[in-house]
Amino acid sequence: MAPAKIAPSMLSSDFANLASEAQRMLSFGADWLHMDIMDGHFVPNLTIGAPVIESLRKHTNAYLDCHLMVTNPLDYVEPLGKAGASGFTFHVEVSKENWQELVERIRSKGMRPGVALKPGTPIEEVYPLVEGKNPVEMVLVMTVEPGFGGQKFMPEMMDKVRELRKRYPSLDIEVDGGLGPSTIGMAASAGANCIVAGSSVFGAPKPEQVISLLRKSVEEAQ
Repeated sequence: MAPAKIAPSMLSSDFANLASEAQRMLSFGADWLHMDIMDGHFVPNLTIGAPVIESLRKHTNAYLDCHLMVTNPLDYVEPLGKAGASGFTFHVEVSKENWQELVERIRSKGMRPGVALKPGTPIEEVYPLVEGKNPVEMVLVMTVEPGFGGQKFMPEMMDKVRELRKRYPSLDIEVDGGLGPSTIGMAASAGANCIVAGSSVFGAPKPEQVISLLRKSVEEAQ
């Protein structure tokens, strides 16, 4: 079974104090730090890029789980590899033509390749990327429209997670968007093991309790 990974979404952190926010999350039991990289084109929001990853890397050796909501993911492989990103998750919607080259380059820069899909994208579109001869190692099922934090979880996305888990028992399946104590049960029982949580962790009076609850839900569902 794929082990539980809890990844606080740093988009919900105080960007002016990114290093201390990262340390705080890790001390609360986070496995990964989820970094939302948006280009203002694939999604309307503009967030952070390689320079911020590079700065943060100087302060932590944590797994930096980078989710690229960008139109040209190929352009980001080299800079993010240099900056010290750990995981590089690109969107299937913009890489149907060149995902093989993309995965190869991501690996050659020492990062772990993943693929993400928007709510409107059928799950079948990622199968070739998981089954190819140079496969991705994680699938990220967006449970909100990507672009902004604080949106409501879409329970109808759990069918995608269930399909993936049925086909790939040991695959890392990540969910992102609206995850928290009230929605984790649905995601965990569908088979998600990597949980991205922003507002529900950063907005909690005791974030460590939320992180531990998320982990427990995943482990109990398995």
